[in-house]
Amino acid sequence: MTALPAASLIRIKRVGGKLDAAQWRALANGIADGSWNDGQIGAFAMAVAWRGLDADECRLFTLALRDSGRCLDWSTLPGPVLDKHSTGGVGDCVSLALAPLVAACGGYVPMISGRGLGHTGGTLDKLESLAGYDVHPSPARLREVVASVGCAIVGQSADLVPADRRLYAVRDVSATVDVPELIVASILSKKLAGGASALVLDIKTGSGAQTPDEDAARALAHRMQAVAAGSGMALAAALTDMGQVLGREAGNALEVHAIVDLLCGRPCCPRLRELVLALSARLLCLGGLAADPAAARARLEQALATGAAAERFARMVAALGGPTDLIEHPRRHLPQAPLQLPVPATRAGVIAAIDVRALGECVVDLGGGRRSSDARIDHAVGLAAVRGAGERVAAGEALAIVHARSADAAARAAAQVAAAFHIDVAAPPAVPLLRWLQD
Repeated sequence: MTALPAASLIRIKRVGGKLDAAQWRALANGIADGSWNDGQIGAFAMAVAWRGLDADECRLFTLALRDSGRCLDWSTLPGPVLDKHSTGGVGDCVSLALAPLVAACGGYVPMISGRGLGHTGGTLDKLESLAGYDVHPSPARLREVVASVGCAIVGQSADLVPADRRLYAVRDVSATVDVPELIVASILSKKLAGGASALVLDIKTGSGAQTPDEDAARALAHRMQAVAAGSGMALAAALTDMGQVLGREAGNALEVHAIVDLLCGRPCCPRLRELVLALSARLLCLGGLAADPAAARARLEQALATGAAAERFARMVAALGGPTDLIEHPRRHLPQAPLQLPVPATRAGVIAAIDVRALGECVVDLGGGRRSSDARIDHAVGLAAVRGAGERVAAGEALAIVHARSADAAARAAAQVAAAFHIDVAAPPAVPLLRWLQD
């Protein structure tokens, strides 16, 4: 079959026409194999931004992206292959607990994750706080870890959805990163290529989220549901609140330590624990591992109480090259910043509002995130013991503790943190942590 010219496909989209399945496959393959140049990819992305895609076209595009490279086949596993995706938020380390927790309940979770994006942290960056952890294992090693442990959190390999990898790089420099149809196709193509039969989608809203506007977040969720409906993958979507840091920590090693505490039954942030359990329970139901949410919660609580979930996390870390005694000695293996500086409240009252994005930017400024793709991460720095909305504080009581490399960096961060908190006499209206969207 003769390859369809790139210009003709771009022209169809530019004038608002529709592409059929064969044309979408030609487009995705042309991007993947290099026959499309960056200018043509950018023109296509802008045509989609201008004209949009309906649900059917977006589904065809998603499947074409998926098929542009290798797809993982887990058909020999004895249980369901399950996954979770979050649009990202400050302190969002849910994936680190969800994967081993679901694995301890009979699911298999080969989770393809990413690095930090702007003011939000990345799952791979957090795991790389652990010396030796390999986020890019060979296909054989990945398969072995998932089969033996039940979960593996790794990065995208070069041959997994290569068309999306190249398209995203062009979107990043052509003002089309935020195009909803391209977001949907990018996320779902990777999840489908990863072999998941069911996916829980966690879309963050609020000041600490990538999509702070609730209407835009809800529209994105519904678009994802419409595209997933014809893909063979079950999907449940939720809106979750990022009007405050999800847990009590924001920073790579600090968040890993928080997850170890959660999995081991030690004191941890109730919001973080609740979201981990709620998303995990829905995933167990989607995968047929529990009859209803109550039964799923009971299984999950048991996996925490018995240490089964902590044991899965420890085995995953060790199997991918990390320390073998992380659970027993987390402080030995997680880097710690040399300076810790409490940030005092300037007045007594109730925390009425928090600029969570500013807290995320503070972590980036400390070195815990990236301003450019090639920047190095300082895994030790960040914020700990961050207070939440609606909490009452006394004058002088710590709003957060800055973990920094130098006194100057700590002082700058402390000023940023203090400015991010608004303290008033009255509590703000309660905002639900999680709201499930109907299919």
